[in-house]
Amino acid sequence: MKKLELIENIEFIIIFLIIFLPVRFFIFEPFVVVGESMEPNFHSADYLIICKVCIKLGAINRYDVVIFKPPVDESKYYIKRVIGLPGERVYLRGNEVYIYNKENPKGFKLEESYLKEKNFYMEEQTFELKDDEYFVLGDNREESYDSRKWGPLKKERIIGKVILRIDFLSKLIKVIHFRKTI
Repeated sequence: MKKLELIENIEFIIIFLIIFLPVRFFIFEPFVVVGESMEPNFHSADYLIICKVCIKLGAINRYDVVIFKPPVDESKYYIKRVIGLPGERVYLRGNEVYIYNKENPKGFKLEESYLKEKNFYMEEQTFELKDDEYFVLGDNREESYDSRKWGPLKKERIIGKVILRIDFLSKLIKVIHFRKTI
């Protein structure tokens, strides 16, 4: 019986190494949100699953929420929403964003229904995006350190797209953290 258990354990380890580790390191990765820059849509301690391979296989679309290493601090990960796509011009004024591209040379006002409040002010700025650059903003514009401050984001810095938020884990993390602070 001991030999059979040993063989089963070895089989389990091999399956784990062949299936789970590549999936974890190359396809999906868990992240926990820290900070207020994406409120009210994502909160501190929200547990997310990101798709890493999605960035390699498909396009990054406007409104996607992405995890990336910012150009200002290689040791951290940021979460922001994609606003501007490669080759576009992004114009900010007040609480409005305008996008200019080949399909819309006269531009269009970006509809941002995910923003609950628009009581923020952005200084007037224009950004020209190169073929490998994106413009990202936090949903909480008053609290977000984003492309307005450090400029366009190069595609190579993007780790993955958020594909899932696991609410019950977020609530559990908040309860554990709350109990530790009492």
